[in-house]
Amino acid sequence: MRSAFICRSATAPGAERNGRWGGYLVTCQDGSSILTRNLVVATGLYQEPKIPGFSANFPRDIRQIHSDAYRNPQELRPGAVLVVGSAQSGAQIAEELYETGRTVYLAVGRAGRVPRRYRGQDANWWLAKMGRYERTVDELPSPKAKFAGKALISGTKGGHTLNLHQFARDGVILLGHLQGIDKGRILLAPDLHQNLAEADRHEAEFTKAVDAYVARTGMIVPEEKLPVLRDGFDASLLTELDIGAAGITNVIWATSYSFDFSLVKLPVLDGDGYPVQKRGVTAYPGLYFLGLPWLHNAKSGLIYGVGEDAAYVAKSIATRDPRNAAAETSAANDQEMLRHASGSV
Repeated sequence: MRSAFICRSATAPGAERNGRWGGYLVTCQDGSSILTRNLVVATGLYQEPKIPGFSANFPRDIRQIHSDAYRNPQELRPGAVLVVGSAQSGAQIAEELYETGRTVYLAVGRAGRVPRRYRGQDANWWLAKMGRYERTVDELPSPKAKFAGKALISGTKGGHTLNLHQFARDGVILLGHLQGIDKGRILLAPDLHQNLAEADRHEAEFTKAVDAYVARTGMIVPEEKLPVLRDGFDASLLTELDIGAAGITNVIWATSYSFDFSLVKLPVLDGDGYPVQKRGVTAYPGLYFLGLPWLHNAKSGLIYGVGEDAAYVAKSIATRDPRNAAAETSAANDQEMLRHASGSV
């Protein structure tokens, strides 16, 4: 029987390796600490809301919040709202706002789109059925591809398809990428139509893949043809927008998060700051990571798939022989010395 200690939030010094004892000293935010032979870092990849530096150039009377802090339309100032970012959070917030009668400006990014349901099944059901969630990290085109944004898939209140063309039909003012703020004007990239076309392409590829899978396997499912909407292409390609004239009094930054594993005081991160590991197991005996996107495969960062990685890590922990602790510690010390000698630390 192994006991477990959960530290909800580590602080400096965080987690340090005890070279003599062979374990880890973990210090938590409440001041408590523990020496442990095994350490599982399961903090996710969303440590800090990300807001661009030029946000400081907005007029001071504009209320600005990150989507992480957004709760409901009533907490915002009267007036129009600029939502920056059109992936899952940004689109859901924009929909909620315009349904309450707000004037909404939406700065559209490059997020793809899939229908919530297609041919009688949820989109995620199809993705699992077609093996998309089993793709492993070594199949990605580049290491940075594991940080790519997720496709827009569902609205709230039970779930439904979100389509920015429908947003435009409903009165949302669609904009291109936000590039900066200058003297009360929002500076925009003229890439709105390009981004909308990319989302359309993503949906078309998804439905084509499902149709091909159904034909290949002989599945009996209902036929379906999704509506073709193009309202977003009627929007003007603005390169700037006067904040005062637009009546914007609120900005919601749906601009994702940055991650930070500096609490682990070991040279265990790659050039992107992502843990170097194999399915959560690092080169340091007893140090593991869990619950990260593409830790092992496409579902590693999802509730749907984290259990498989957790079982793999648990097995690694269970099979560690305490009698090997001295040898493991010596090997880890040698590895750290080599890292310092090579200048990789």
